[in-house]
Amino acid sequence: MKVLIIEDEKLLADSLKTLLESKGFEVEAVYDGETGADWAETGVYDLLILDVMMPGMDGYEVARSVRRKHCAVPILMLTAKSDVLDRIEGLNAGADYYLTKPFDTRELMACVNALLRRQGAEVDTLAFGNTRLDLSSGMLICGENSVRLSAREFDVMRLLMQSKDRNLSKEVLLARVWGYDSNAVENHVEVYVGFLRKKLKALGSNVRIEAVRRLGYHLEVGDPC
Repeated sequence: MKVLIIEDEKLLADSLKTLLESKGFEVEAVYDGETGADWAETGVYDLLILDVMMPGMDGYEVARSVRRKHCAVPILMLTAKSDVLDRIEGLNAGADYYLTKPFDTRELMACVNALLRRQGAEVDTLAFGNTRLDLSSGMLICGENSVRLSAREFDVMRLLMQSKDRNLSKEVLLARVWGYDSNAVENHVEVYVGFLRKKLKALGSNVRIEAVRRLGYHLEVGDPC
């Protein structure tokens, strides 16, 4: 499970990151709303933990931006503001739950687990066309055929299946799969897209990874191979 924390109090953000990682989550933290919105809209996260009071782009604006992009990721909003009208604004902006600071870490974990349970099968499987990606096993499945993906193939395929027909640039794929500090180049993305195309074809999938010059890659449904 991948969680994104958007919180301008670095100490709190890093504390939450450490807590969630100790529970087995894969966690990333950013410290301003603009960056948080950009990362959230890639569609790779299972949960957003979002602070309200941030300079520049506040949590309400981030939530609205994410929802405008039709990103259905659960949003847990954190705030020191406990007024009913503030809670209503957060929920209307697109938050799924509103947790008031200070909070007990047990309450936070209960909220996290409840929000993830609501996603049901989507948490465990992504589907496009006649093909599914099992998130727990890393298997790409089409009918009775299946193949296990490597770690990199899995990450690239997951991003593509979450984005569906929206283009993902090579820059975004490099950053999300290889990391911002990696020495990987765009050719690495092309190589792994090539691997995935071969595996989709071998499975008889009707899913195609299409390239659009300067915009990146997206998925389309065509005739089965």
